[in-house]
Amino acid sequence: MWDKLAKIDRRIIFVLIAVSVIVPFITRMAMSIRVSTPVRKAHQAVEELESGSTIIIAVDYDPSSMPELQPMLYAMLRHVYNKKLKVILMSLIPLGPPLGHMAMEDITKEYDLKYGEDYIFIDYRPGERAVILAMGRDIKSIYGSDYLGTPLDSFPITREVTNFDDIALVVDLAHGMSADWWPQIASARYGQKLIIGGTAVIAPDCYPYLDSGQIEGLIGGLKGAAEYEMLVNRPGVAAMGMPAQSIAHLVIIAFIVIGNIAYFALRRSKPDTTK
Repeated sequence: MWDKLAKIDRRIIFVLIAVSVIVPFITRMAMSIRVSTPVRKAHQAVEELESGSTIIIAVDYDPSSMPELQPMLYAMLRHVYNKKLKVILMSLIPLGPPLGHMAMEDITKEYDLKYGEDYIFIDYRPGERAVILAMGRDIKSIYGSDYLGTPLDSFPITREVTNFDDIALVVDLAHGMSADWWPQIASARYGQKLIIGGTAVIAPDCYPYLDSGQIEGLIGGLKGAAEYEMLVNRPGVAAMGMPAQSIAHLVIIAFIVIGNIAYFALRRSKPDTTK
């Protein structure tokens, strides 16, 4: 028996993982989601902003991280527009802007928004850390126009914006190093209020910034996105994905336990050849 358990056909594992992911979506299984303190702090940071304030949302991720971070972007946009805030969308990576455009196209169908007044896109600029540093001095020195090439001074949303002093909050949705660049430059050097939304892989590395007060809140992975959806009373893709993710994790843990038990049982059953 132990020998069979130690040599389970990998195809059986693949099938069980597939079933554990597909069935919760088909049956629309729901589960209770407890909101963590870091996510609640991020939500509270947005709640405290005055209506009409201008914020920056940095879409610093590409399609590979879209399943985790795109639901986070949707939840954040719905929250800020319920608060009647103004949004400058940007990205420090070249593949980020299309994902921001995709989300905003959907959100504008839900809210009566006007480009240049309620939101604006500023295009990608190379340089990453140098871009953040320049924005702290003068945003228009590096972003003189929107993504279509129209001068920023032509739009009401950016006409009075000079640097971070005119930005109430920055929300960085990140899958990589930008989660370090924003706190280390925008927050530490310029005192910019900041929220990080990161993939589950990078979220643990952001806790020192939360504990030190360099960021106001932290939204980590699909679970964090689901928690934020619950806080804005709009359960979406992230909340739907939690049962599938949880069950798949339990199946993986079960196979790890079975494999270890079988390994030790087989080792004990072998005769000791050292005597």
